[in-house]
Amino acid sequence: MQSIDIFIMATRWIFLVALSYYVMINLQWYHYKVTRVLFRHHKQKWHLFYFVLPVLYFIFIPNNLYFYIGLYLYLILLGIWIFHLSKRLVLTSRVLRFFGLYIAFILFNELLLLRITEYSFLIQIVHLFPLVISIALSSLLEKILLNRYKKLALDKLSSMPNLTIIAITGSYGKTSLKNFLFQILQESFKVYATPRSVNTLTGIIADINQNLSPLTDIYIVEAGARGSGDIKEIVDLISPQVAIVGKIGEAHIEYFKSLENIYSAKYEILESAALNQAYIYKDNIQPTHCSARIINFPQDVSGIVATLEGTSFTLKVGGKKLDFQTRILGSFNVINISAAIAVAKDLGVSDEQLVKKVKKLEPINHRLSKIVVNEKIILDDSYNGNLDGMLEAVRLSSLHKGKKIIVTPGLVESSKEANIALAEAIDKVFDLAIITGELNSRLLRKHIHNPQKIILKDKTHIEHILKTATDSGNLILFANDAPSYI
Repeated sequence: MQSIDIFIMATRWIFLVALSYYVMINLQWYHYKVTRVLFRHHKQKWHLFYFVLPVLYFIFIPNNLYFYIGLYLYLILLGIWIFHLSKRLVLTSRVLRFFGLYIAFILFNELLLLRITEYSFLIQIVHLFPLVISIALSSLLEKILLNRYKKLALDKLSSMPNLTIIAITGSYGKTSLKNFLFQILQESFKVYATPRSVNTLTGIIADINQNLSPLTDIYIVEAGARGSGDIKEIVDLISPQVAIVGKIGEAHIEYFKSLENIYSAKYEILESAALNQAYIYKDNIQPTHCSARIINFPQDVSGIVATLEGTSFTLKVGGKKLDFQTRILGSFNVINISAAIAVAKDLGVSDEQLVKKVKKLEPINHRLSKIVVNEKIILDDSYNGNLDGMLEAVRLSSLHKGKKIIVTPGLVESSKEANIALAEAIDKVFDLAIITGELNSRLLRKHIHNPQKIILKDKTHIEHILKTATDSGNLILFANDAPSYI
């Protein structure tokens, strides 16, 4: 094979692998749902620049000098794009299996076309077949493997007949509620909770198989949903005896289309055949069909005082009013803490221990956690993406007497009205608003008038801006954080 042929083949391989990288990173961002990548992507122009136009160029431009210059220019631009991403491709087992299949099909395709050296747009199209075939076969393979891993998880759970499973869902605060309940129960029981924000069927199956100890007394599972049936699949797997439904609202409304659909999806958690008790936030629309006993929370909560130092409140627990103090910030967290208290009480934790445990609760990272760095107060609420929580973070920030700065992309997967409400609250409190990303930048800029505004499309510059724009004694609120693909 001549050196020119090697160069042509190598260039083609590099281009095809680069295309597959773009495809896989988008699939990973959107949980491997092809329809979401195609129709619900937040930056459709990326598909045009990094996939559609390069593919058309590859197919219809003859193989000459300019053709290869164009391909390498694309590779450079794609490399720059990857460099500026805040969330890059994670080389999971699934991704590695895909690339293994893909490389094998590229090689097989090259062997079939080895003797064809002349340009033809039909031949160029054939060079793209391995990508399509690999995506389809990879999806089929993952379904087969998931069914196998699901059976292993079911077998493991069936071998633990004394295990109590608590499933948690809701639109807001699932992860915080899970962590608060874990902290309150951990000294009284052998308790384990799904890590971080693991809340999908595949993540829970992996967690059961890899991390759940046979000695566990209580397994706390966070159940998330982006569509109808997602939580039902989780419930069918784990069959929880206890369900907790936190506050339900318009989070992910772009996926569910209506609040009624969100309620329907969240209340799938009540369909567990083993369900004994369901703890449901009192202001939710209550379910009409639930065979288990329903307990509403919080019960007679009063005297809520939420400051930058912590939160205190009075709550009726088992017919008795108890006073609680916690370092956890945000009045909305009283809802999550009260749910954890109600469940722990029914599991036998004493009133004295409840008060003690709530006082010792540790803040959850990136969920209205407070740190002081170089005499600057930082409120890290970057994992919070709901209006009520963000408005509370703004209110807490208003209690600070010095200069106040907010860094936010606004609300993601929410309504225009919610972002306007957030902008109006920001306008009354902050001296500087740094708006990140493009999704809500125009809307927020239009409704924020008083603070100085900085529109930041590339978050790599945020550290430099904050160093130059802030001094000791300032408060910086990181309110929500959207990845660069949003």
